Amino acid sequence: MGTVLSVEKKANLEMWDGSKSEGFVLKIKCEEALKGAYIGCSIAVNGTCLTVTTFNSEAFEVNCAPETLRRTDLGDLNKGDLVNLERSMAATDRNSGHFVQGHVDEAGKILKFTPEGDSLWVRISLSDDLLPYVIPKGYIAVDGTSLTVCEVNREEKWFNLMLIAHTQKCIVIPKKKVGERVNLEADCMGK
Repeated sequence: MGTVLSVEKKANLEMWDGSKSEGFVLKIKCEEALKGAYIGCSIAVNGTCLTVTTFNSEAFEVNCAPETLRRTDLGDLNKGDLVNLERSMAATDRNSGHFVQGHVDEAGKILKFTPEGDSLWVRISLSDDLLPYVIPKGYIAVDGTSLTVCEVNREEKWFNLMLIAHTQKCIVIPKKKVGERVNLEADCMGK
């Protein structure tokens, strides 16, 4: 995980042709995700694949395009918020989940948290557009975390997933509140 250091709308970002334009820049403090980082590498922030534009040993910056802000929860971030961070997987790495591309389909809302023993049920809304791709026992990425769908209610447009105690400690979802948005990416095999 990382911590948002700043969320800025900048008016003087340099464009490809040398002109200046307005843009949205996130600065995130972290350590682990920066190992082996370079300008132009991809780091997923809450499951959204973004390109590193500057970095040092403690933090990195990424620019967010208008389409990214429309489709994700990144525009909701504030200084001090925790975010999930993940580097791109090398082709030789072991895959311990499903392929998450970082191409967020939409942002859903957390509707409900329900504890059961040391596990946690999470109910999340989704749109008609994403509903056909979300099936019980199928995969979905929520804020970049590969998770298994437990139940889908097609009439009320929500799905449930369950987080084990270990996962709850490693991701940002249980730290969010009911009503907050999370990024959703349906399994690319289903699309």
